Amino acid sequence: MTRTAVVTGGGTGIGKATAAALAAAGLEVVITGRRKDVLDRAVAELGNRVRAVPFDVTVPAEIEAALPELPQRVEVLVNNAGGNTDFRRPEPRDLAGLRDAWLANLEANLVSALLVTTALTPRLTDGGRVVTLGSIAAAKGAAGYGAAKAGVLAWNAELAFQLGGRGITANVVAPGLIEETEFFGDGLPEQRRTALVAQTATGRAGRVEDVAATIAFLASPGAGHITGQVVHVNGGAHLGG
Repeated sequence: MTRTAVVTGGGTGIGKATAAALAAAGLEVVITGRRKDVLDRAVAELGNRVRAVPFDVTVPAEIEAALPELPQRVEVLVNNAGGNTDFRRPEPRDLAGLRDAWLANLEANLVSALLVTTALTPRLTDGGRVVTLGSIAAAKGAAGYGAAKAGVLAWNAELAFQLGGRGITANVVAPGLIEETEFFGDGLPEQRRTALVAQTATGRAGRVEDVAATIAFLASPGAGHITGQVVHVNGGAHLGG
């Protein structure tokens, strides 16, 4: 039977590259996202093993409404949707604004993964795989975004034990500087890019394919005894757990 994957935030960047890698490995892939036009372009590029279901992963009602369109059996779930919501918000001017800014990052990065995983847990097959995107920011800061990604690590540790009895693994892949993504985009100042590259041992920025290949391995049958882990993909810019 063909294995099936769901990749949230699959229309661009790391999510799109992950969908491509999983499809190349023979999986049927469903990509999700808020923007139907972006998803449609990705599907046209990625081929007939990939289809799209648009919904917002932070909105419970939209997740529930999308369930009939999502696979009834899910072998692989990749929680890729998220990002630093501070990039789209003005600087907080008071405590209420600060609260809203931190909650926005928590919803986009932690709560979204919790909601989608919970909704799809009854459909996860025994021996399935859950991979969630973390970030180097969980170890290095970045205010509410870093705190949200640190929360992903704690949630994933619990998830690994919740699902482990069924042979389902749960891991986090934590990228550093990855170019060709909307997160960094074309607006990253060259001075900042140079500083980030200088922190690596490899002397280069990461590529979306670097992260996708790591996710594809963790999603493979051969990764069945790796769970509750954080795999860093940052060229050595951060060492350790």
